[in-house]
Amino acid sequence: MGRAFEYRKATKMARWDKMAKTFSKIGKDIALAVKSGGSDVEANPALRRCIQNAKGANMPKDNVERAIKKASGADAENYEEITYEGYGQGGVGFFIECTTNNPTRTVANVRAIFNKFDGNLGKNGELAFIFDRKGIFHLESTAVKMVWDEFEMEMIEAGAEDIDQDGNEVFITTAFEDFGSLSHRLDELKIEVKVGELQRIPNNIKEVNADQFKINMKMLDRFEEDDDVQNVYHNMDIKDEFLELL
Repeated sequence: MGRAFEYRKATKMARWDKMAKTFSKIGKDIALAVKSGGSDVEANPALRRCIQNAKGANMPKDNVERAIKKASGADAENYEEITYEGYGQGGVGFFIECTTNNPTRTVANVRAIFNKFDGNLGKNGELAFIFDRKGIFHLESTAVKMVWDEFEMEMIEAGAEDIDQDGNEVFITTAFEDFGSLSHRLDELKIEVKVGELQRIPNNIKEVNADQFKINMKMLDRFEEDDDVQNVYHNMDIKDEFLELL
């Protein structure tokens, strides 16, 4: 399996098990998608991806429809996307993506979490070079109704860089600029996607000791519990013996 796959498996997919947080995250994604491209699902690829993600997370259809209606109304929340960067224990880089209607509150919360765990909030752009922005699609192999070799060729031609399979789970990685074309090709092939999103994958890994690992994981949990935080990325080495400490 590729490095990007192992990173996702160790640190990201668990978020989709936190139902309340996941529904809130998708609701904000829907609001942003409607704001930028309108409420017509057929004419708005970003909104289609949000609905795919909602289905993959078992978000009730009524919730999705309410979120779209709310985002289309005159009293819709005015969300904006903001990113923050900083360091945790052992020099581990943290990249935090937020969607908020109150940037003052958000930056105060982010700074407070860094301070609580002896981390440091940095300047925007300071850590961007540590992460490569990639498109990630997560689906089940049973969703592929064609010969596997043909499927792989279709994905490669649409821009896939890596296709990783672990049992019934399939992860497709693509460059940021090819995310839209691969999403469109999956739609054309009528292949159901559980999750399709842009992620930041570390291009270098920082080793830490057990104590630093535990503190950084506590900080990660606090970030992910914050209502304004959509995604948190880091470049900490995840060792099997560390996972036993959780």
